[in-house]
Amino acid sequence: MNEFEMMGLPTILLTRLAEQGFSEPTPIQSRAIPLALQGFDVMGLAQTGTGKTAAFGLPLLAQLMAEGRKPDARAVRALILAPTRELAKQISDSLHDLARGTPVKVALVVGGASINAQCKRMERGTDVLVATPGRLLDLLERRAITLGQTRFLVLDEADQMLDLGFIHALRRIAGLLPAERQTMLFSATMPKQMNELAQTYLKNPRRVEVSPPGKAADKITQSVHFIAKSQKTALLIEMLDNHRDELALVFGRTKHGAERLMKTLEKAGFAAGSIHGNKSQGQRDRAISAFREGKIRVLVATDVAARGIDIPGVRHVYNYELPNVPDNYVHRIGRTARAGAAGSAIAFCAPCEMGELKAIQKVMGLPIPVAGGTPWEAIEEPATKGRGRGGGGPRGAGAKPGNAGARRRRPAGNKGQRKAA
Repeated sequence: MNEFEMMGLPTILLTRLAEQGFSEPTPIQSRAIPLALQGFDVMGLAQTGTGKTAAFGLPLLAQLMAEGRKPDARAVRALILAPTRELAKQISDSLHDLARGTPVKVALVVGGASINAQCKRMERGTDVLVATPGRLLDLLERRAITLGQTRFLVLDEADQMLDLGFIHALRRIAGLLPAERQTMLFSATMPKQMNELAQTYLKNPRRVEVSPPGKAADKITQSVHFIAKSQKTALLIEMLDNHRDELALVFGRTKHGAERLMKTLEKAGFAAGSIHGNKSQGQRDRAISAFREGKIRVLVATDVAARGIDIPGVRHVYNYELPNVPDNYVHRIGRTARAGAAGSAIAFCAPCEMGELKAIQKVMGLPIPVAGGTPWEAIEEPATKGRGRGGGGPRGAGAKPGNAGARRRRPAGNKGQRKAA
């Protein structure tokens, strides 16, 4: 008898797990599932790629099956909130696979799709609704959904919901939920606002922590290259060329920058695609499907994808631009080394990104090994008389001496040079 069987899960769920090749629970599943089955509120802290979906999905489905009733019109028996469309779809797909052959129905509502079709779909109600906060509020305002019968609530990747500014939406949704319910909150990090969120949603929760917040998966090999911004693309192409047959994710900061980089990689002969906020949901879904199937080998993305891609075949993650939010670095690199596999995470650090790198290393509690170049240091330059404020260009390599407020960066320990290695 394996540990899943010892938890008392329904036979059909055990069958679905066996079909998917899962014989033993991950640490977060081993600790969270029994508590959830007993009806406790659960706060789960675990890094990405550790099996959090099954940690809340299995007890949720088991309890809905045990209740054995159908939802009323427009009613939702269990609500799962996720910060991005990609993550919401990933959760929905996973629950569909687990619930196959059971009476439990799973529905998905996210932005970028027809709201009229979603309203129509919800007329009969649903057992489990997976939603993004914004689209859920849209449907609530249209009275297409009611939450008065919602007995179970899950907040997945709650820290990113805070990062994306959903705190006010979450407060509004909390006011519409019954006081008597079971709530599970899962997160990879614990920002200060999380305590407020936990107090709003959870009652005497059991805390389950299986890895320190900010810790990356053990099988990820990390490295950083200190390189001028203008040289990043050439280095990326060189490194991608070394593993053309393997899947690689490349992260940038902006929508337009990600699209430009993708087109540059296409011109260099790579099968590349992109996902970002300017893409429709259909375009994003098609790009991820093509990436999953290996039709494209390089996917360029903004942080919209940092927690919404669960593709075991991703071998390499490139932080072409470091994230503004240090916690996002952990989520980005968590797209590789999934399901027990190994992976590499390579960061490019331009002079103007030293602040971001230091913040990332502080969150992680350890330095990232240097693979190329020498760490940059900032050197303040006095403003030149006669120059107006704001005369300098962007911060970083290439800022011209004499511009007011300009900052020049050069490698520490090699103060006669300005060029990155």
